[in-house]
Amino acid sequence: MDVYADSIIFGLKAVRPDWEIIELAPYPFDCNNSSLWVRGRKFYERFWHFPQTVIQHSADIFHIIDHSEGHIVNWLKKTGKPVIVTCHDLINFFYRENLQGSLKVPIISDIMWMNSVKSMRNANHIITVSQVTAEDAVNILNIQPQQITVIPNTVDPIFHQLSTTEINDFRQQQGISPETLCLLNVGSNHPRKNISTILQALTILKSQGLLYKFWKVGSDFTETQKQFIFTHKLEDNIHYLGQPNKALLLKLYNAADILLAPSLHEGFGITLIEAMACGTPVITSNTSAMPEVVGNTGILVNPTNPKEIASAVLSLHHDQIYYHKLVRESLSRIQNFHWRYIAEKIACTYEKIIINQV
Repeated sequence: MDVYADSIIFGLKAVRPDWEIIELAPYPFDCNNSSLWVRGRKFYERFWHFPQTVIQHSADIFHIIDHSEGHIVNWLKKTGKPVIVTCHDLINFFYRENLQGSLKVPIISDIMWMNSVKSMRNANHIITVSQVTAEDAVNILNIQPQQITVIPNTVDPIFHQLSTTEINDFRQQQGISPETLCLLNVGSNHPRKNISTILQALTILKSQGLLYKFWKVGSDFTETQKQFIFTHKLEDNIHYLGQPNKALLLKLYNAADILLAPSLHEGFGITLIEAMACGTPVITSNTSAMPEVVGNTGILVNPTNPKEIASAVLSLHHDQIYYHKLVRESLSRIQNFHWRYIAEKIACTYEKIIINQV
């Protein structure tokens, strides 16, 4: 959400420099703190104190950037000002185990999250980051299609192609030889991220004699996955790199030969456009929002089939003409996610809503 908020503000200040933009955020709490007192304070801040802070501000339009905070719509109705909500995904409807809750009381977390998301119905307008998410909002929440505008995420300008010298120097620092195929995965380790199937594909690649290194960035492997890596003797092929800052992540995207991201479900898939902006071809899923994001500039696979994932890797590795074709097409397609283009679409949406309120 920080990335999304920063991108919107950066873009709007450029395309509408005369606008005054006020950014509001709730008091931050340590999400890993298990204290009931801290969790209770977080609950109070999110559902009572912060909404009260928001309604005390005067604005021509309010934009709630996270559908999980949709309950604020009900508070803002008191102001009579138009409200827009961005819905990034409705994944929790498909993976209910996500709702573990700030108070460790799943039923309360479920109820509060459901109330927040359903409150989007009361907004003047909803932005979704993909057509798939828009369809989910219509089918699951019974939101009218005309109440929704699809505006994709924007790629952070920091992500771009580095020079060949910079890439080679970084790969050398990481101990990656020129002959080694470098695969990258960026993100959490939620089951929908499909890391276990990726590991199965990696065993196939090793059995076929491919010289590769797999970089995992973000959440670490689970204990079960670590045991799988040990059992199949993949330790030398796999390196967990923690949670890098943007500067290091830029180098990782550029130094990798392929982004391997066969998620089972995504509301958008921002790592896809980050990799594409760095000229790194993408292997991703043929389901959910991923085809919508990459179009024909990446390889789409059945995410439940490790053989198909491994085959896609080998295809890119052995066919350099096809590989470089995807690089060129990815760099061209990424212009659809340029910050100025996205900011202009958001600004026009604001203006239409405000005009309709007059």
